[in-house]
Amino acid sequence: MVDRLTQGSKIPPLENGDRLTRFEFERRYSAMPQLKKAELIEGIVYMPAALRFKSHGQPHSWVIGWLITYAAATPGVSTADAPTVRLDLDNEPQPDAVLLIDEASGGQSRLSEDDYIEGAPELVVEIAASSAAIDLHAKKTAYRRNGVQEYIVWQVLDHKLDWFYLSEGDYLSLPVDADGMIKSQVFPGLWLAVEALLSGDLQQVLAVVQQGTRLPEHAAFVQKLARFPH
Repeated sequence: MVDRLTQGSKIPPLENGDRLTRFEFERRYSAMPQLKKAELIEGIVYMPAALRFKSHGQPHSWVIGWLITYAAATPGVSTADAPTVRLDLDNEPQPDAVLLIDEASGGQSRLSEDDYIEGAPELVVEIAASSAAIDLHAKKTAYRRNGVQEYIVWQVLDHKLDWFYLSEGDYLSLPVDADGMIKSQVFPGLWLAVEALLSGDLQQVLAVVQQGTRLPEHAAFVQKLARFPH
């Protein structure tokens, strides 16, 4: 992440609970190539324990499949699995998934010269064990303050999913409609069959989002992205 390491100095390792600047966080993270995930949230370092299969790894893969299906049908939109995001000077999370509008198509974030996301992706997804997780507290505050337009938190053990959208500086919940779906306000056609996802019916989840990408409003969104001045 950061090349400006002090010559001949011993770089302290990252530790859970460290209070660091973003520069110092990146400096220590870069010196630990064996470390797969660490986050700076409101100036505090968080390093998750090993991830379990059913409570994180598997649901994470389902979300990625859902987002890839949408992005594949939507030129000008990109998705990523656990990218580092430079939100602000006190926050550098590594969310489980993001969906963003490319900078060339009018998106609000950009890729830095060293290939990290800078600024707020339009949509962030986090997989949480329960409502006690940091994802519904400090992270939610940081994402809201930095302008993440939509934020999904899947609380796997609680069998619950919250989809928030930014409205006048606050996060409000998107409702589940009469057909059991939540529909993005930022990405036309990004539909989620909530109960199907929670129960592991990935075939239905993908069928529903494919249905959304066949709508006229999705086609109009793609055309709008293509017309953005490059």
